[in-house]
Amino acid sequence: MNLMQTQMTASTAHDATITYATGQSAIGTILAARSPVGVCAILIGADTDALERDLANRFPGRMLVEDGAALRGDLAAIARFIETPGAGLDLPLDMRHGTPFQQRVWEVLRAIPCGATITYTALARRLGQPNGARAVATACAANAIALGIPCHRVVRADGTLSGYRWGIERKRALLNKEAAI
Repeated sequence: MNLMQTQMTASTAHDATITYATGQSAIGTILAARSPVGVCAILIGADTDALERDLANRFPGRMLVEDGAALRGDLAAIARFIETPGAGLDLPLDMRHGTPFQQRVWEVLRAIPCGATITYTALARRLGQPNGARAVATACAANAIALGIPCHRVVRADGTLSGYRWGIERKRALLNKEAAI
């Protein structure tokens, strides 16, 4: 193997590695994961093993390395955001793991201010797809970066809460915290 092949192999291995760590927050266990580009997953649940399986399913073929020390700051920022959402969540995100449409939806979601909500239909219209509410809901469900891509801010046309991958009670808690700002 020549030097270029060695460097490419090392680079490919580096890109294939995702580091992750778990911690606790006011809404349950959180798992933060980073690729070399940025945070590629923020998962929320009650069971660490289930979150680790979810991460492995979302990134098949990637080497997953638990590294609590490297992600301590990310976990602290996420927990702080849950408690005081007005402070914002300023983490570099890696949103490459979605279709072009999902990425467009996620970009629009990131522009929704803390404390505000939008309906699936209004979001679809904003994307130029007035009949695309279901596609928007599917893109929200595919979001692996909870809070960083705030899909919890999307509600039904009548303003009620609907499906949230991390649970309706968590969605309600997040929106209540944000409304109190």
